[in-house]
Amino acid sequence: MARVLVVVPALNEEEALPGVIAGVRAHAPEADILVVDDHSRDGTARAARAAGARALRLPIHLGIGGAVQTGFRYAHRHGYDFVVQVDGDGQHPSAGIASLLEPLHADRADVAIGSRFAGGAGREGFRSTAARRLGIRLFTALCRLLAGVTVRDATSGFRAYNVRAVRLLERSYPADYPEVEAIVLMARAGLRIVEVPVRMRERQGGRSSISSLRALYYMVKVSLASAVTATKPRGSGPGRGPGRVDRLSQ
Repeated sequence: MARVLVVVPALNEEEALPGVIAGVRAHAPEADILVVDDHSRDGTARAARAAGARALRLPIHLGIGGAVQTGFRYAHRHGYDFVVQVDGDGQHPSAGIASLLEPLHADRADVAIGSRFAGGAGREGFRSTAARRLGIRLFTALCRLLAGVTVRDATSGFRAYNVRAVRLLERSYPADYPEVEAIVLMARAGLRIVEVPVRMRERQGGRSSISSLRALYYMVKVSLASAVTATKPRGSGPGRGPGRVDRLSQ
């Protein structure tokens, strides 16, 4: 049986984590769970362990990119076949883990992204604010321009990866607001990407670190960083030919 690791990057998510871990246990009982505590100020690591997950507490705050890359390195060193990334705030539906893993099990993709905007199922869940949806559309255009792929929910952090993707990303992963830049990196390395429709939820505890002012910085930073990534030679990763994106319906 394939070994699956669910990586949960978490910063000050003590409130939401027990529900997240319980959901993963219910819908992916075969998976191991690793919570990467990005040097939280609350009891995030303690809550993760109390809920039965393994927890790694980073000695300094690295940001979401560093936390996720820590999970990739752990998975690579411990021989996992697949990694599923699930946010610690409860927005990602653990019931969708099987749908993310299905195209990877069938070797139709190297990466599967849970999308609020692909297929009819995504339209029924939480879709964020109008301003953020506009930003997502801009990032969709950016990915198309820089890497020749169309990802309708480019900021989604609900993703599954196979060994080829993990090998690439455990060596090189964007440090800050990594989701869009990672798509460019993976597509240019030839990894096969699919989008899977999911019903997202509102965060189940805590609050987002992205304020209105920070959202502007986020858009500028991600755009510039993705443009720099696009200047690197294609095919430098472990993929198999030009990257592409497909959409799966449930």
